Amino acid sequence: MSEYKNRPFLARLGCALQGLAHGVRSERSLRVQLLALAAALAALGILRPGALWWALVLLSAAVVLAAELFNTAIERLADELHPGQHPGIRIAKDCAAAGVLVAVLGALAVGLALLAHLLMK
Repeated sequence: MSEYKNRPFLARLGCALQGLAHGVRSERSLRVQLLALAAALAALGILRPGALWWALVLLSAAVVLAAELFNTAIERLADELHPGQHPGIRIAKDCAAAGVLVAVLGALAVGLALLAHLLMK
C-alpha cells in the first residue's frame, strides 16, 4: 500500500495544492486559462447575471482547469515512463489534449449562451 494512502485530510490537501502550484509554474496554458477566468469573473461582476449563470461559468472554468491539470499529469507520467517516441504514448497525450479542447469549447459555449441571454434581455 502506498505511503500516501489514508493520509490526513490536510496532508492530502497540501499535496493537491503542490500539484496546482506545479501546474501553474510549468504550464503556460494553465496560466492563460487562469487569466481567462479572471477576465470572466470581472465580466460577471460588471454584467451581474443571475446566480445560475455565475454557477455555470464557474463550473465551466473548473472543468477546464481540471482537464488541464489531468493533461499535465498524463504528459508528465508518460514522459517519465517512456521518454522516447512511442505511438501509444502519443495517442494518450493527444487524447488528454483533446479532453482539454472539449472542456474549453464547452466553457466557450456557456460564455456565448450568457452573452446571447444578456443581449436578448
